[in-house]
Amino acid sequence: MSATAYVALKDLVRLRYRAQGFSYRPVQPVKSVLTGRKRSRLRGRGLDFDELRHYRPGDDVRNMDWRVTHRTRTPFVRVYTEERDRPVWVVVDQRLTMFFGSRCQMKSVGAAQTAALSAWRVIGVGDRIGALLFNDTTSKVYRPSRSSGALMHWLSELVSMNHQLVADSDEPSRSTALVEALQTLNRYLTHDSLIIVISDFDGWNDQCLSTIKAMRQSNDVIATVITDPLERSLASADQLVVSDGAFQIQVESEKKEADARFSAKFDAHRDRLTDTLKRHGIPLISLTTESEITSQLLRQLGGTPAAPAARP
Repeated sequence: MSATAYVALKDLVRLRYRAQGFSYRPVQPVKSVLTGRKRSRLRGRGLDFDELRHYRPGDDVRNMDWRVTHRTRTPFVRVYTEERDRPVWVVVDQRLTMFFGSRCQMKSVGAAQTAALSAWRVIGVGDRIGALLFNDTTSKVYRPSRSSGALMHWLSELVSMNHQLVADSDEPSRSTALVEALQTLNRYLTHDSLIIVISDFDGWNDQCLSTIKAMRQSNDVIATVITDPLERSLASADQLVVSDGAFQIQVESEKKEADARFSAKFDAHRDRLTDTLKRHGIPLISLTTESEITSQLLRQLGGTPAAPAARP
């Protein structure tokens, strides 16, 4: 089965009707990989329960928690906080390293689909969505908006950027483009936003971590990493030709030594990324090109297509 090389705008628009049954809120289903994520200072709009505390003179008796008061024989009240608007940013990687896929789709296609699903989910509940799209040579910033027209504008640009990817590009992929994109976004952030970074995280380094840590001082960050099975092991490839655009070599994938070295390098990168993000409390969603993205995202976030809508 050949991988889908490019994404179509009509397919990203169609994902609007599948953008349900998952949530990016701190309170998550038990099955979700985001379970245990620290509750953000930002709650959305309306009123949200915050804590129980002892009754103080002047408290509204309508907020009395009679069940806890009866059980403890001490008056307790329920404290609520006002929810505010939550801007959401998606950072979408369309570098040459993403133009790779051995199964269902290219990583670049999976990233575009993940961004569209997330964006339609945010728009669907009335919150603002913005984007930073980047490749090896440029990045484009679209400020958060509730407008479907604004969303369609940057989805169209995302499709255009996706179609610029070619295997025989004269320009090599730049690993520094990742940190440059993160640093660019950081200049646009204020506070109380949710940032979803969608990438293969090629070029992840201490600068990337420092930038994300700076973002997290006043915002939430979720990392979404997209990989391909062939990046983990060469064993599944009968004949493999590798090219840098100018030269190419044929790799004998049946040689166990070569496969072991290849797998070890991938595992080291993955483990470093996973351990670093975990140590700093940044949730990691893992997606693969092996199957369609929607089902994977629902499974990762503990939802189902039939699940009731929830705020992102």
